[in-house]
Amino acid sequence: MPAAISLLRCHEQTRSRAASSDKRIAKESWPAAGEVPGCDLAFVGDRAGFDALEAEWNSLFERAGRSAQLFQNFNWLWHWCNHYLADPATDRGTRLAIITARREGRLVMVWPLVSARSGGITMLSWMGEPVSQYGDVLVDDVADAGAILRAAWTFIATRSGADVVLLRKVRADAAVAPLLLEVGAIVTERLEAPYLDLASAPSFADYEKRYSSGARRNRKRQRRRLEERGPVDIEVHTQGARASELARTAIDLKRAWLSERGLVSAAFADDRIGAFFADVAGGAVRPAGCRVLAMRCGEAPVALEIGLACKERAAIHVIAYDRAYEKAAAGALLMEESIRRSCEAGLATFDLLAPAAPYKADWADGAVGVCDFVAPLSLAGQVYGRLYFGFLRNWVKKALAVAPGSLRRLVAGGLGSAAKAEKAA
Repeated sequence: MPAAISLLRCHEQTRSRAASSDKRIAKESWPAAGEVPGCDLAFVGDRAGFDALEAEWNSLFERAGRSAQLFQNFNWLWHWCNHYLADPATDRGTRLAIITARREGRLVMVWPLVSARSGGITMLSWMGEPVSQYGDVLVDDVADAGAILRAAWTFIATRSGADVVLLRKVRADAAVAPLLLEVGAIVTERLEAPYLDLASAPSFADYEKRYSSGARRNRKRQRRRLEERGPVDIEVHTQGARASELARTAIDLKRAWLSERGLVSAAFADDRIGAFFADVAGGAVRPAGCRVLAMRCGEAPVALEIGLACKERAAIHVIAYDRAYEKAAAGALLMEESIRRSCEAGLATFDLLAPAAPYKADWADGAVGVCDFVAPLSLAGQVYGRLYFGFLRNWVKKALAVAPGSLRRLVAGGLGSAAKAEKAA
């Protein structure tokens, strides 16, 4: 896709120009924080500090946040803190490492990061992992936004004490993407996030015409077959106990689907993901734009979707179905219903998120490039970043892809046990 090609070409050009891409990036070459007139940078490392930013963070997001930055929404990250942040009683686990910038006291930038230490290496990564699907920096729409980001990078590199920065799932159009290319950060993985351009048609009926007549007839036939098994109904919830219950069911169905296929997912192996989505879907406190759709056949839900809406964007985070209804295409029928409702709500983009699975291509109009970046900040970080993220992790993923299902299920079980041990530590 054009955006992805542009990002990758730019990255290759940057690496060829910068000899430092194969050595530690020289901190002396980065602009100093003082080069941005009237801009004060600060570090927020605890929950109280994060909570205190709520009103200002929301104001910044309202005036400058893009729809694709939905995972940098304060409320989303507030729920994340409740489930994934280090236990204050033990002070172990993931800790906040948020960088803020102010001008004349007004918040103009938030770089939401966390810090974790393992094997003697301190690593910074996006706040919100593993449930956030895009990472980015919130920065005001000002002429020197690029300079503010460069100053923040200098602040991170010189004052965070980190060995390596891992920034996963950065969109080609992210605010931080040009900076990462500029400083020579290493791309360790390239994916694509498919999307539907709902704004290109005045109604769902018009939009649907881009699909072949055969595909449309096939879905109608599948709907009739499903209705033969019982009355079909759609539930939609944006908050409440029922939304929480259905969100947990969706996670359970997704886990069952992954287990049956011997697929490994560290995020779904961790029990915290079910509790997180139950809270976000319930939305009793600090709603994050979550919407749960459930397709029932008779009394039981046969397909479920957990999605988010932000500004003009709908994003489908989890879609799962009862395996007994796989041949009835319950998942595809629910997807069609979700697209219809998003179109009727006036949303412009229906985001299927990365990676670009074949079923997503059947629906999508295009895709945006999404990359993982690694930037070493110390000699130890250089070794770790290049050895693990540049080689070992990808090798393991490829090896697991061709491994027997029994071995993959064993690895998935081990990830679940490790997540429980980390939470209990």
